[in-house]
Amino acid sequence: MPEASLLASILCGSSCADFGKNRMALLPSRHDNKFVITHVRRAFSILALATALPAADAVAPLDFNLYMQGKYVYERNCIVCHGQRGDGNGEMSPTLKPRPRSFREGMFKFRTTPLGALPTDDDLRRTIRGGLSGTAMGMFSHLSDEEIDAVITYVKSFSRRWRKPENHAQPVNLLPPPDWFTDPAQVETHAQSGRKLFATHCAACHGEKADGKGPAALALKDVWGFPAAPSDLRQPHLRCGGTPADIFRVLATGLNGTAMVSFDKTLTEAQRWDIIAFLLGIRLPSGPVLGASTAEK
Repeated sequence: MPEASLLASILCGSSCADFGKNRMALLPSRHDNKFVITHVRRAFSILALATALPAADAVAPLDFNLYMQGKYVYERNCIVCHGQRGDGNGEMSPTLKPRPRSFREGMFKFRTTPLGALPTDDDLRRTIRGGLSGTAMGMFSHLSDEEIDAVITYVKSFSRRWRKPENHAQPVNLLPPPDWFTDPAQVETHAQSGRKLFATHCAACHGEKADGKGPAALALKDVWGFPAAPSDLRQPHLRCGGTPADIFRVLATGLNGTAMVSFDKTLTEAQRWDIIAFLLGIRLPSGPVLGASTAEK
């Protein structure tokens, strides 16, 4: 039995005949035994570290077969932007703005967990399925649930932060929009309060007009050393999502790796909803709908 197949058989608990049934067999044929052995040993090292964690730790042990399936999904859908090493330096990255995310630091912006914590798997699924507006991160709706679970497992292998229980946290409590959002008159009243709160807490970065042109905007950088221009919050499609609940989530959790902090301890929930009412009131209209009449526009 060739050495690569022998290693795979030992690690997967399968015979050489059964090996082809695993997604591991989907590695491109151009890889020789030495290449395969290197990656199998790398995965085995990760598996050994994960299974060595105390039983009380919240970090689940690595599913090796899922990891290898995730590698296959990653190489066919993600590598061109995020790079072979998950460092954001894929073939297309120099032409993209913003640049693709590097997974090696374990920093993820869009989460339901507290500032500084890793995202949940559901957070990652939401980004993979829904994409990120205004970026090259599209909607990977063609991937099955199993494929998404697999690629999440593989992405986690790029950063050691995933192996440390202290970096994990439960999602914060995110309440639905208050009932007054259905009453335009009340929304306007709350928006007036929100305008004042925005000027005090947000305008330094996002600007008085919420156009992303505050006095501090040009000096802002992210943890990767790239300019981190504040969002134009008037846009109808924000990167975090366009619903009031999406905006509330960012105000509660912040954006890891950027100057956008959590306002969970600074503003009350009521104050955050007031700011959202203000932002909804200044939102620019979406682009024209194909086939719409002038009156409808």
